[in-house]
Amino acid sequence: MFKSTSLFVLFCLAFFSVNAQTLTMPPEIKQAYEKGTRSLNGKPGKKYWQNQGRYDISVSFTPPSRIVNGVEEISYVNNSPDTLRSLNFKLIMNVHRGRNGTTDTTAGIRIDNLQINGAKADWDNSKAITTNYAVDLKAPLFPHDSLKINVTWHYLLTKTRSREGVLDSTSFYLAYFYPRVAVYDDYKGWDTQPHTGALEFYNDFNDYTLKVTVPKNYLVWATGTLRNPSGVLQPEYVQKLQASFSSDSTIHVVTAQDLANKNITTQNATNTWVWTSTHISDVALAASNHYDWDAASVVVDDKAQRRVAIQAAFADASEDFHHYVQFAHNTLDWFSHNLPGVPYPFPKTTSVQGFADMEYPMMVNDSHEKDLVFAQLVQDHEIAHTYFPFYMGTNESRYAFMDEGWATTFELLIGTAEHGKQMADDFYKKFRVDGWIHAPHAKENPIITPSPEVTYGAGNNAYGKPSLSYLALKDMLGDELFKKALHTYMENWNGKHPIPWDYFYSMKKGSGKDLDWFFYNWFFTPSYIDLSLDKVEKTSNGHQLTIKNIGGFAVPFDAIATYADGTTESFHQTPAVWEHDQKNISITIKTSKEVKSITLDGGIFMDADTKNNTWTAN
Repeated sequence: MFKSTSLFVLFCLAFFSVNAQTLTMPPEIKQAYEKGTRSLNGKPGKKYWQNQGRYDISVSFTPPSRIVNGVEEISYVNNSPDTLRSLNFKLIMNVHRGRNGTTDTTAGIRIDNLQINGAKADWDNSKAITTNYAVDLKAPLFPHDSLKINVTWHYLLTKTRSREGVLDSTSFYLAYFYPRVAVYDDYKGWDTQPHTGALEFYNDFNDYTLKVTVPKNYLVWATGTLRNPSGVLQPEYVQKLQASFSSDSTIHVVTAQDLANKNITTQNATNTWVWTSTHISDVALAASNHYDWDAASVVVDDKAQRRVAIQAAFADASEDFHHYVQFAHNTLDWFSHNLPGVPYPFPKTTSVQGFADMEYPMMVNDSHEKDLVFAQLVQDHEIAHTYFPFYMGTNESRYAFMDEGWATTFELLIGTAEHGKQMADDFYKKFRVDGWIHAPHAKENPIITPSPEVTYGAGNNAYGKPSLSYLALKDMLGDELFKKALHTYMENWNGKHPIPWDYFYSMKKGSGKDLDWFFYNWFFTPSYIDLSLDKVEKTSNGHQLTIKNIGGFAVPFDAIATYADGTTESFHQTPAVWEHDQKNISITIKTSKEVKSITLDGGIFMDADTKNNTWTAN
């Protein structure tokens, strides 16, 4: 997935000396703004468009067989100004065929029949072995026209512990399980980036009807709203499920004892569960004949009194999952009312015990954890992805920092509310910063580097570094203005496909501040965090500090003065101190007391070398 040299990085670095503080763009991005599909005020341009589809999907499987059979009808609308002469299909399950084009016929999707507008289309399974496959259209798809696609396919559920597949002999998680039309967008055209199992989502916003047929006594959970509970569940379980939609307390819809009785579902040979969802980027599902089912709900919008359903599916022996509904109750409440401060935008969330610690729209596939604090943190992080990339349709396969960075930021903020600042900061420093800040930095890539082209520290570029940039901006703008700017960005781009420059311009507009210098510093330079307190001079009203920014990032920090009487005082500096010079600054701390020492402390903005952070009076 990685190239030996990033052309994009070279492009950006070439501008460092001639266009300092300028948010440079590669040609395809610049062209989108010139064409008017995107605008410099942060909003979608007057000519913005995105394609969409209507997916009617039916899948069935009969354990212990791992074969999944599927039938789907896709109504695909070309809203672009371009005439499309082919369609690129995403076949994500082909990632299991192995790398370098291996053709293991027991893995991956096999198309049994493909028709476009009623005519059989050309498809060669022997060639469709990667995660992209282009099909030429026999008749072009003109702008603002549509076509109908009918697909029959099957694949074998993987037994490896991954983001989807077999959880145990009678429990399964299905994700990426259906052939889909790739995104065709305004800056790259068809998305042909291979799926490698690491980088994640980039999908159109579609409407879905999902039908899942399984044997009796199997329970199914999925993205969307269950439309036929009375058709698949016995009346007492329908009643408990219905009661959960207005209950803050956890209702045990199905318990281990209920499962032992084997009379939860309607007793047909098979049952077909039906869900619908609208304007959403993907669907996923889970099924089991021995998972408990807990449920509750929470008010996420006080004005509308809108409730969101919360559900969990898990093995009865997993203590952590018995808490998951209440964990999620807190998560949705906090995110909706604090940061991002946008009411949870979907009707439901479901946490399923699996292996991946992985998010999907309205679904979370989480590992069993013995540590309840860590279990809650993981679920907080995965549910945070509801906003990025599912509400904000970012291309996280190309710009992973646009979703992982935000989920990491919200993980810290809600963790502070749940467990206190000390514990949350300690965890964040240990898991998100420490490994990066103490690594060699000579090969550092700018955050803006497209994710497939990051040649060093891919995880740091996706998680810790961008999260620190968001938190640094919050520190500089203050909570109120930061939230206003963030809401500007989210209002501009929810349900659409923002790219990094849309974020930059939206935050500038929303804050009313010229932030180019800040975004340039954090996203376009190969920097890290390392400050040096080079000199301290006594002045008439305090002390003047000369500070060198060795690492380069514009970080907040505290200058902590220790006085002769043993007391200390902290003088906070926001990233604004670096606006005019990101290498060397002088600041004055005002105090009339005798100072014995001064130390620079960045808190979660950990310093790579703290040996030069302290000055001591002679």
